[in-house]
Amino acid sequence: MSRSAYPRVVLLVSGMLTCIALPCVSYAQSADVDGAAVESSAVDTVTGGDAVLTSAIPNSPQEVVKAIGWPFAVVFGVASIVAMWCGIERLVLLRTRRVIPRAFVDRFLQHLRSGRMDKPNAIAVCQQDGSPMADVFLHGVRKWGKPSVEIEQAVIDGGERQVSQLKKRLRVLNGVATLSPLVGLLGTVIGMIQAFNDIAQSNAMGQAEQLARGIAMALLTTAAGLFIAIPALTAYLFLSGKIDGLVMEMDRLGQELVHLISGEALRDRGATKPREAVASKAAPNKRAGEPS
Repeated sequence: MSRSAYPRVVLLVSGMLTCIALPCVSYAQSADVDGAAVESSAVDTVTGGDAVLTSAIPNSPQEVVKAIGWPFAVVFGVASIVAMWCGIERLVLLRTRRVIPRAFVDRFLQHLRSGRMDKPNAIAVCQQDGSPMADVFLHGVRKWGKPSVEIEQAVIDGGERQVSQLKKRLRVLNGVATLSPLVGLLGTVIGMIQAFNDIAQSNAMGQAEQLARGIAMALLTTAAGLFIAIPALTAYLFLSGKIDGLVMEMDRLGQELVHLISGEALRDRGATKPREAVASKAAPNKRAGEPS
C-alpha cells in the first residue's frame, strides 16, 4: 500500500466506526432513559395490583454479549472484523489510478500509434509498470505481429486473470452477508426454544411478561446478524459494480492495442508509409520542372 493511501484508509475506517457507533450509542442512551423511567415507576406506582417490570432489553455491549451467549458473540465479532478488513482492502486496491494508470496508458498507446516503440521496448515498459492494465497489455504485446484473432485471445486471457485478482475476497464479503442472518436466525430459534422450555418448567403459561422477555432476548441474535449483513452486502454490491466498470474500460483499451500491433495493422501501416514517401519525393521534382 502506498503512503498516499494511508490517510484515506484512516478516514474510511473512522467513518465506518462512526456509522456503527452512533446508532449503538443512541440506542443505549434511549434504553437507559426508558429503563430508568420503568424502574422509577416500578418503585413508586402500582397499576392494577401488579408492579411495572424493569426493561429486559440489554443496555450495554456487555449485557448484549451475555444475552446472546459467548459462542454467538465470538462468531459475530469475527464476521464483522473479516467483513471490514475485506471491504477496506478491496477499496484501496480497486482504485482506478492503480488498476488503470491513465498516464501510463496514454503514453504507451501514443508511442504505439507514432511507431516509436517496438516489441522489446513495449515488453520492458509493461513489466516495469506492473499495474493490472500493464499486465493485460503485456499478454498482447508478446503476440506482436500475429493475426488480430490471436492477439485478442491473448488479451482476453490476460484480462480474465486480472479479473480474478480484482474479485479476490469478494466472495468473503458475500459469504458474511449471507451467513450472518442465518447464524442470527439459528440463535433466535435456540433462544425461543429455551424460553418456552423455561416457561413450561416454571408452570407460568399465563405470564405474558416472561414469554415476551425470553423472545426479546432471542431476537437479539437476529438483530446482530442483520447489523453485520447489511453493510457487508452494501460493500459487496458497490465493489462488484466498480469491478464491472474497470473491466469494461480494460476491454476497450485491450481492443485498441489489438488494432495497433496486429499483423494486419502493421502491414497496412507499412504499405501506407512507402506511398507517402514516394509522394513527398515526387512533389519537389514536379515543382522543380514547372519553370522549364
